[in-house]
Amino acid sequence: MQYISTRGGIDPIPFTEAVMMGLATDGGLLLPRAIPRIGSSTYEEWQDLSYPELAFEVMSRFIDDIPEAELRNIIARSYATFDTDKVAPLVHQDSLHIMELFHGPTLAFKDIALQFLGNIFEYLLEKQDSVMNILGATSGDTGSAAIYGVRGKERINIFILHPQGRVSKVQEQQMTTVTDSNVFNIAIRGTFDDGQAIVKSIFNDLDFKDAHHLGAINSINWARVLAQVVYYVYACLHISKHENDKTTNFAVPTGNFGDIFAGYIAKRMLPEGTIRKLLLATNSNDILTRMVNDGDYSLGEVTATSSPSMDIQSASNFERYLFYLLDEEPERCKQAMEKFAETGSLDLTDFKDQIQRSFTAEAATEEEVTDTIALFYKEHGYIMDPHTAVGVHCAMKHLKKGVPICCLATAHPGKFGDTVEAAIGRPLELPASIIALQDKESRCELMDADKNQIRDFVKAHSKLN
Repeated sequence: MQYISTRGGIDPIPFTEAVMMGLATDGGLLLPRAIPRIGSSTYEEWQDLSYPELAFEVMSRFIDDIPEAELRNIIARSYATFDTDKVAPLVHQDSLHIMELFHGPTLAFKDIALQFLGNIFEYLLEKQDSVMNILGATSGDTGSAAIYGVRGKERINIFILHPQGRVSKVQEQQMTTVTDSNVFNIAIRGTFDDGQAIVKSIFNDLDFKDAHHLGAINSINWARVLAQVVYYVYACLHISKHENDKTTNFAVPTGNFGDIFAGYIAKRMLPEGTIRKLLLATNSNDILTRMVNDGDYSLGEVTATSSPSMDIQSASNFERYLFYLLDEEPERCKQAMEKFAETGSLDLTDFKDQIQRSFTAEAATEEEVTDTIALFYKEHGYIMDPHTAVGVHCAMKHLKKGVPICCLATAHPGKFGDTVEAAIGRPLELPASIIALQDKESRCELMDADKNQIRDFVKAHSKLN
């Protein structure tokens, strides 16, 4: 499988090179040259596979430059760190399926991709006898999941930017209490969008990127999207087998478009109709909802909410979908993204019908999030975090008779204890891993949202061959 850039400025490259490149050298995002299609007979053969076995079957369609035995080993090690061998178990609540994606080391869905990516990086760096400096920005969960994926790895240093005061206390502690010598946390005075813009700008300085062996862990890295495709397939197989439903809708809380884009890839891979619609659920930072419903992809002010991982306006993965929306014509995609960078707006009203063939969208208010958490606890005894509640609230508005809907539960409720406890009216029973954070030493640098300041810090602390 060869990979190309959404902006057309690179020659096709293999998977292992795409992983190490992260952001394409022309400023675009990497995508497979073609999306493999899975026939009905193959899909049926996957029915009884374990999660790691299914992950291999899906990923190997996109990876042909890692030997089978070694890829299987990487996948097995990645998911051995989870507290259930199902990795992404489904539970039935009311009229919904809820897929719990928070059974990894940092209790968030990002672990599913970042445990895999950390092991891929380690494998390739050993093969190449090289080193890497990972640079990323986080709105909450990506940072801790990335840190836990590479902490202590001798060939990797990691630098993570998070917006000061705009992540939950547990999210902050999970990052800053990892004091391994290869981990550097940076709190910036600004928003996630500021941090993401700094990271993209530094990656676009190709001389600096090459000199310091920069690697990407944000969802700009294709390997992250690929790992997330697996659990959509897993959910479809589960629902087909246990509920005898051959078609499924998904409700996906998202701010950066990465998780739901993985669903879009799964939709195109699987037999026609297996995934009917992807419900894009946002909080009040609703640029993506406006894009689906009105064709209006335009920046607004970032609003702080109880679901901080979704407090995003500029969705870094949207460019990948835009490439497909524009008939896979890289020059059109490049021009559109340059226009968006200049004006902060794209008019996609002419594409509304095409967009709505794959997506529906809703936004949830803070009151609706709180009410959803309270309602499901009162009626079902089930406790969910505010991000999951965004998706569940939106799903309840889109239930259709005869078509099941699977809601992605993206984080353990204990990561957002204050919000959840206020909604359910009682203290949470916290996982031992969260309780243990309270007394741990922490380490973090506080900096302005300034590209030069961040770049100088990375340069001073980078790992070099």
